[in-house]
Amino acid sequence: MHGCEAMNTDVAGIDWSEAWKEAKAKRTVGTRDNKFWDRRAPSFSKHASQTVYPEAFLNIMNPEPHWTILDMACGGGTLAIPLAAKVGEVTAVDFSERMLDMVTQKCRDENITNVKTINGSWEDDWPTRGIGTYDVSIASRSLVVDDLRAAILKLDGAARERVYISTIVGDGPYDRRMFDALGRPLYMGPDYIYNYNLLYQMGIHARLTFIEETANGTFESLEDALNSVHWMLDHMTPEEEETLTHYLAKHLTPTNGAWKLDYDRTIRWAVMWWDKKTGGAR
Repeated sequence: MHGCEAMNTDVAGIDWSEAWKEAKAKRTVGTRDNKFWDRRAPSFSKHASQTVYPEAFLNIMNPEPHWTILDMACGGGTLAIPLAAKVGEVTAVDFSERMLDMVTQKCRDENITNVKTINGSWEDDWPTRGIGTYDVSIASRSLVVDDLRAAILKLDGAARERVYISTIVGDGPYDRRMFDALGRPLYMGPDYIYNYNLLYQMGIHARLTFIEETANGTFESLEDALNSVHWMLDHMTPEEEETLTHYLAKHLTPTNGAWKLDYDRTIRWAVMWWDKKTGGAR
């Protein structure tokens, strides 16, 4: 069959909102609720702030000093904290109170006074929660929602000038080798191409670029390594715990007083953004 004959699907005719929902339903990793993020807040916040991601994202944004920012599902302030020094005001929203506590504490520690926190979720009525309109709205690695179209419309409606979103490419931060070692399937659900195609279908002409991170898995000990990867492997059985322990013991090597996995992974994040004047949602 010739290539042109095989292309019999009209991509523009696909309902990408429904395609997102169908792909998300096939995910083999659990949906993370606010209790999960309350538990993971300290380790996640520490790790996220030490990667190249925050600086790379801000370089893409090139923030303006006058901007007011909505950082939706802000986590522990991965972007909100460094943005505070570059813009007029940041409103950081998250459904995890523990994450917001960490944002507040970082602001105290660094004498930051232009960050406001709101406990809220994608599904909430935003005006009721006090989420208003801002120059720029951001959803950084946080659009793991049931209704992607509705979330994008909310984010777009909250911005006067520009909108930024970022999401996973492929497996994202998950280590497929560990899943293979446990005999578990790994499907992360819809990645960035669903977002981009839905934006196109909504009449949004988004620009697209990628952030790449190298995950080298450096740990203080075998126990630290086990604790550090538990977040991606839900509800392990005792047998799986033992298998994972053997896997890590096999692949950890001593490096400069710590332990490092003997392989690196490249993690990619897709960043999409659009200006409201030239292509907001319709």
